[in-house]
Amino acid sequence: MDKDDFGLRHLSMLSDFYELTMANGYFENGMDGQTAYFDMFFRKVPDGGGFVIAAGLQQIVEYLQNLSFTEDDIDFLRSKAIFSESFLEYLRDFEFKCDVWAVPEGTPVFPYEPLITVNGPVIQAQFIETMLLLIINHQSLIATKTNRIVRAASGRAVVEFGSRRAHGSDASLYGARAAFIGGAAATSCTLADQKFGIPAAGTMAHSWVQLFDSELEAFKTYARIYPKSCVLLVDTYNVMKSGIPNAIKTANEELLPKGFRLKGIRIDSGDLSYLSKQARKALDDAGLSDCKIMVSSSLDEDIIRELILQDSPIDSFGVGERLITAKSDPVFGGVYKLCAVEKDGHLLPRIKVSNNVEKITNPGFKKVFRLYSNDSRKALADVITLFDEAIDASEPYEIFDPLFPWKKSTLENFHAKELLVRIFDKGRLVYELPSMDEIRTHAASMADTLWPELKRFENPHQYYVSLSRKLWNLKDSLIREHSQK
Repeated sequence: MDKDDFGLRHLSMLSDFYELTMANGYFENGMDGQTAYFDMFFRKVPDGGGFVIAAGLQQIVEYLQNLSFTEDDIDFLRSKAIFSESFLEYLRDFEFKCDVWAVPEGTPVFPYEPLITVNGPVIQAQFIETMLLLIINHQSLIATKTNRIVRAASGRAVVEFGSRRAHGSDASLYGARAAFIGGAAATSCTLADQKFGIPAAGTMAHSWVQLFDSELEAFKTYARIYPKSCVLLVDTYNVMKSGIPNAIKTANEELLPKGFRLKGIRIDSGDLSYLSKQARKALDDAGLSDCKIMVSSSLDEDIIRELILQDSPIDSFGVGERLITAKSDPVFGGVYKLCAVEKDGHLLPRIKVSNNVEKITNPGFKKVFRLYSNDSRKALADVITLFDEAIDASEPYEIFDPLFPWKKSTLENFHAKELLVRIFDKGRLVYELPSMDEIRTHAASMADTLWPELKRFENPHQYYVSLSRKLWNLKDSLIREHSQK
């Protein structure tokens, strides 16, 4: 596991205030020992895409392992004059004792299915809502956006360049982490390399070139210092009249005589398609066909696709602000909803009913299965079931769209795999957190199980997330019951 200091930071008070007022209310009402079940899920894929890449589980684990309240916290809450002393004593001895299931990081996931399920004492299970959503919403958003950009790049490397545009230091660090999960090859964030082992990349800014009396002097000086990894930024003055000719001179006069090659050039402005074509021709004519071309400048998946459609000879892309902020759709709407409670040893399902059909929740303690074709090994559908259910893959299985249940399909010759794995058992970590490389590899391999139609940027195929008949009947009966009240 690649660790950072997230779990060592005191983040217990990073909570919506109503989590504490509800916790105090539960305690004063004698409900602190009641077991509750919550699901974290989302309703819409950003950018109208076909799927989301789940990310952020490591930071959730570290947060939960270090969840406690200091004397300063308790004194602050006492100053609000609304919390009972007995509740504050409860917080002084707080120890996380919940069970947690989650989808492993890097897994493609879909609307309405639980990404995380928590059950345990209601005060604890409710209290963690804010941090759980904060972490999963942010990292899943950035991992998903990066995955779109990486797919648009069609095998060319994408480097995350977003630190200076991120919404704060944590957004930079954990955005870089999420981007690596989503498929970025490297990051400009040095701290992400130090903390997570994500390769840091970067050469020079325009200021390096400007500080010297000439562009050629700037290039040659850089080449002397970094002969093995020399990449030159060629658009400070004029790409084709100055930058590329000086890069070629540097290669011929400074690098080649010492046995080194110019590794690459970067273009950060202008018509990237035209300039990359002109630069490629000039480099090839100079015998530098192995010199790579990288471009940057407010890129996203749409611009990258256009550059590739124009046959631009670009080897890699530096993507910053539109990746690290997910600019085109910057809010990931994950929610955390109560789905069941335990009373007198019995599990009682709970549902939220709404006039907005998409806001009606799925009740009960649940599992999520992914069904794969035995022939193609591609994912066919996901099925949400109650926790005591299994799927018999030896028999045909009917799936349907829960919002439009007349849309049905029967699957055969498939196998089923559970998506949620146990992370905590009554507060004890029972899951071995994978390394960043393992998460990234998992994300890539899982994405390969999705049909190309699901990966379309416009109007992707709608992936079935079905309910089992038992869960569907339970949901329908609860809706009817509450509609009569």
